[in-house]
Amino acid sequence: MSNVYYRTERSASVQKRKVKELMLKSDNRICADCGAPDPKWADVHRSLGEDISKVLSVTLDEWSEGDIDSMFEVGGNSYANSIYEAFLPKDYRKPRSNSSYDDRSKFIRSKYETQEFLKPSLRIVSSKMSFSSVESKNSLNYRIDSNSSTKSVESRQFIGDLKVKVVRGSNLAIRDMFSSDPYVILTLGEQKAQTTVKQSNLNPVWNEELKFSVPENYVTLKLQVYDQDVFSADDIMGEAEIDLQPLITAAMAFGDPELLGNMQIGKWLQTNDNALIDDSTINIIDGKVKQEVFLKLQNVESGEIELELEWTPLDE
Repeated sequence: MSNVYYRTERSASVQKRKVKELMLKSDNRICADCGAPDPKWADVHRSLGEDISKVLSVTLDEWSEGDIDSMFEVGGNSYANSIYEAFLPKDYRKPRSNSSYDDRSKFIRSKYETQEFLKPSLRIVSSKMSFSSVESKNSLNYRIDSNSSTKSVESRQFIGDLKVKVVRGSNLAIRDMFSSDPYVILTLGEQKAQTTVKQSNLNPVWNEELKFSVPENYVTLKLQVYDQDVFSADDIMGEAEIDLQPLITAAMAFGDPELLGNMQIGKWLQTNDNALIDDSTINIIDGKVKQEVFLKLQNVESGEIELELEWTPLDE
């Protein structure tokens, strides 16, 4: 009996730790629907019913393993918005945290119940519940970080190939006397690829394609720009991270792109917690799933990088 009790306590402890880890993710510290650090929209979500929106408290409710797994499956705030708001009109004004109940209710019902901003072919009628609101002392909506695997690349099951075209850089930082000799390194787990070096160029054009095999438990794609030095260590010229989840999940949701016409299928949203200059749309173009990404380099005085991603799933 004591062993059963111990296992139950240990399982509960693990679940609490997982929930806490989700709470600490930067993208989960703000509401997915209004951006407030302390959202108070749970009343609206509750009125939709559990078949549309399930509300849980991270401090009062007990989370089952299924609840936690569902949060990881949904992908959290950034990915959920890339799907549920993929076709939000550019001139549409989302409610804010201080908006009226009626305005908030109308937007949430349009987003989750009638799914007006979702691609029409993906719209469903209460067949999936959406973990769109979670209530706590500091209420938040959840997002998972795919950067969680510690297994070696060799032990993973690959799900697709990723082509990354490093298009160009602009206004890069000076690391030599008057210029820099920049090159880009991309890292996906233990895989690494590098562009050529562009001599004395702060606005280099590469148009070079780098390829990666993407495992099932894929991680964030990391980008670093360096200045090549002959007599000393190469100097860092900025870095950024690319979340692959919006691209891969949108592609998987639509199936074979060769059977579809040109269309937008998703979006990676620009936030204060990522390096995007603007929202990055995911499109089917001539039977290929592609995404243009414009990044502002981090931890450096200046610099931007333009990328083009292309996703190809492996045949089952």
